[in-house]
Parts: sequence; structure tokens; C-alpha cells
Amino acid sequence: MSSTDTYILAIDSGTTSSRAMIFDRTGSVVAIDQTEHRQIFPRAGWVEHDALEIWNNTRDVIGGALAKANLNSKNIAAVGITNQRETAVVWDKRTGKPVYNAIVWQDTRTQKIVDRLAGDEGAEKYKKTVGLPLATYFAGPKVTWILENVDGAKEDAEAGHLLFGTVDTWVLWNLTGGAENDGVHVTDVTNASRTMLMDLSSLTWDESIAADMGIPLSMLPEIKSSSEVYGECRPGILNGTPVAGILGDQQAATFGQACLAKGEAKNTYGTGNFMLLNTGEEQVPSENGLLTTVCYKLGDKPTIYALEGSIAVTGSLVQWVRDNLGLISAAPEIETLASSVDDNGGAYFVPAFSGLFAPHWRPDARGALVGLTRYVNKGHIARAVLESTAFQSREVIDAMNADSGVPLTELRVDGGMVANELLMQFQADLLGVDVVRPKVAETTALGAAYAAGLAVGYWENEEDIRTNWGEDKRWSPQMPEEERERLYRNWKKAVTKTLDWVDDDVE
Repeated sequence: MSSTDTYILAIDSGTTSSRAMIFDRTGSVVAIDQTEHRQIFPRAGWVEHDALEIWNNTRDVIGGALAKANLNSKNIAAVGITNQRETAVVWDKRTGKPVYNAIVWQDTRTQKIVDRLAGDEGAEKYKKTVGLPLATYFAGPKVTWILENVDGAKEDAEAGHLLFGTVDTWVLWNLTGGAENDGVHVTDVTNASRTMLMDLSSLTWDESIAADMGIPLSMLPEIKSSSEVYGECRPGILNGTPVAGILGDQQAATFGQACLAKGEAKNTYGTGNFMLLNTGEEQVPSENGLLTTVCYKLGDKPTIYALEGSIAVTGSLVQWVRDNLGLISAAPEIETLASSVDDNGGAYFVPAFSGLFAPHWRPDARGALVGLTRYVNKGHIARAVLESTAFQSREVIDAMNADSGVPLTELRVDGGMVANELLMQFQADLLGVDVVRPKVAETTALGAAYAAGLAVGYWENEEDIRTNWGEDKRWSPQMPEEERERLYRNWKKAVTKTLDWVDDDVE
């Protein structure tokens, strides 16, 4: 078979959908298939997914993408996986069935567990070891919740029957055989670094933190690099194909954006926004509300670290305006509505629906629409919705500049919202630096494909990734500085109105 006959398949298991994408050597998309899964909200602050639905959808989209490209498993050199991070799945290895729905990264039910773990030492208790503050965002306490609240789960876990994984681990275990064929129970360093259970320096599970959370070590997957052969698909449509790359979605996007040198950064505009700055082989502890995390590790090469600013609600705010308010009937209409006015009319929307993430880390915050007058119309509200994404990103970049001491010179952007020209221009205006969109906007799946392809020699080295990256469009700042700072000052004032909203007697 000539080399032109083979491709890499990436599985992108996201917060709202599963997709399979097939890439060629140039990093171009050959085929894509996508299916949405249900968002389950049992009560305020709780967000769940059906892990079996995610696995079934994953199988469907793999078949769909192969069919669209008219390919079979012989044409696929390797499979890469990228996934929504921090979402926790606990399942019985004897049956392959989850003991409870997957608890999603946005879920806030673990606040009391987090407070209990913090005790007198506060949110920074484990930060030196794991790079993260104690927060409901991360996967570890979600496992604690399942073990404490699902009948029989604790006993089954202690007897060695239950497995835990973030979504990458769940998909990999099923792809490589599941309960029937002894599936591979592995995660990669990027996903492990989001559990609050992994020592960032040694890349191993921290036994004392796992003990604090009441999680038996037998539940935890083996930690591997982001680029190596973990196992082969079996049985099924890809039977015999190696699975050779795993990266959490934001790290995958950083890799797909070719941010491979220290000081390079990208911002992904998805359900939430996630900005990562490559800090090279150095772990940079944050003094400004950012997370220290693993960026990637390729096989036996040194671990590359990153600083990350995580914003909980950006694209999902547009969905909320569509589904809960009915102001628009499709997400792209937000741009048209926002363009019907020249500015925000004095209105600011702080979408603290599940508290505020970076750089504030305030679980007590709740969303607020402020600055309203009789003048404000739905166009202004649409504009305030879009601007909130740019304002939150500016807060994170200010924190990054302070932590790293290296001011950002340009920002590479990707994700669904980068099609929104109004937002991209406003982002450049607010940052005072160029914003650059790549030719392939699906950088998350592409990053996972690169990790898998490098492991099997489909691509030779990181230079191939740099060569493949191409610029599609660039936005340069046009707003006068005093206007930029006035808007940002008002935004910061708006944020103060969201704090201290949730009292102790509110679930």
C-alpha cells in the first residue's frame, strides 16, 4: 500500500457532541461525522452525561466518517483520542456499565466535598503537588461524590470491581475491548493532571490525596505519555488499528495550533474558553489564579508544561440565549443581532452560571446582566453576550502576562466561536494584540491526530506540525486605548456584582 492510502482518525469526545475526523498528511480534513449527546440537568448546578450514550455515539461517528471517506480500517494508520476533561466516569469492569451518569466538568455538586477537603488549609492545600486549587471543576471530588452517594459503589470500589476514568479512558477502554476483551485502562498525563490526584513532577498518582478523597488506587488508570501505542481496537470496525495518542481537548488544541515553543499561546472558544501558554519544561506556579498543568509529553521526551486560564461559560452562553431565552433560533444569529447596534449600550453580561473560574475561582458567584437602562434593546444584550467572552479572555491574559513575565505578542484562536468576526475584532481591540485564526479551525481533533501519528511514524517530528500550520485570517486592534480601558474598567465593576450571591443555605 502506498503511503498516500493511509490516514489518521481522531475521536473528539466533547462536552456537547462526539465526532470522528479523518486527516491526511497535510493535516487537512478528509471526512467528519458528528452526533450530539444529551445534556442532563437533574437539578440546579448538576450537569451529567450518559457515558453509554457517548460510547454508542462514538462507534456511530467512526463508522460515519469512514463511510463518507470510503475507507476501511486498513486505511487508518492510528487512532487518536481527545476529550472533554475533568468529566468523571465510574464503571463496573465486570459489566462495562457505569454505576452513575458521568459527572461533567461544569457540575458544582461537589462544593461541600471540596470545602471538607480544604479544611483549615484552604483551596491551595494540594496546589504545590498538583498545580490546581481545590474546586468543583476537577475530576477527583466527583469520584468521591459517586462513592459516597451511589448504593454499593464504595464496597464495589474497595473490592476492586470499579474503574474510574475521564472520558478519554472510558472511550479507550471500550475501543480496546471493554468488559468482554479486557479493555486497556489507561489515561495520558494531560488528563491525569486535571484530576487533582496526579503529582505534576513525578507524573504518578499521589496516594495521600487519593486517600483523602476516599478513592482506592485500584480504580485509577495507568498514566502514560500523550503519544505512544496504548493498545489496539478490538473487535469492531477498526479491529487491529493501534490507538496511539491521547490529549485532553485544550492540550490537543494547543498541539494542533503548533504552540510547541515556550511562550506560544492559544485560546479555544468552545462551550467554555481555555487559554494555554506553553511554559516549556518548566512548571510555572501561578500567583494570579491560573492552573499549572501538563501541556503534552511525547513518548520518552521531556514533559512540556503549560499555564492555563479556564473560563466556564462562553459558547454555552450563546446556547442559553438561544434555548432558554429564545432571542435567536440558531447560534450564528447572535452576530447579526449584535451587529444591529454600534456598542453594548452600557450593558454587561457576566455569565457566572456555575461560579467564576480563572482568575477568580469564586464558586459563590452567579450570572448577572448589569448596566441596564430603558435604552438597552436585544441587540445590546446580544452584544454584551459576545463581549463577555472577550472580557473574560482579557482577564486571563492579564494573569498570564503577570505570571510568565512574557507579554503576549499575538493570540492563536480556534473553536466554534472563531467564525464570529465581530467577536474576533472585539477580542483584538480589547487585548491590543493581533488575533490569528488558522486554516484548520478544528485544531482539537487535529492535535489528537498529530499525537497518534507521531507515535506510529506517520509524521516524523514536531517540525511537520509547524509546517502544516497555516494562517487563515488576522484581526488587528483598531480601538483607541482609552476606550478599551474604559470598557474593561466597567467589566471589572460588573464582575463585583456577581460575587457573594450563594449563601450557605443554598444547595
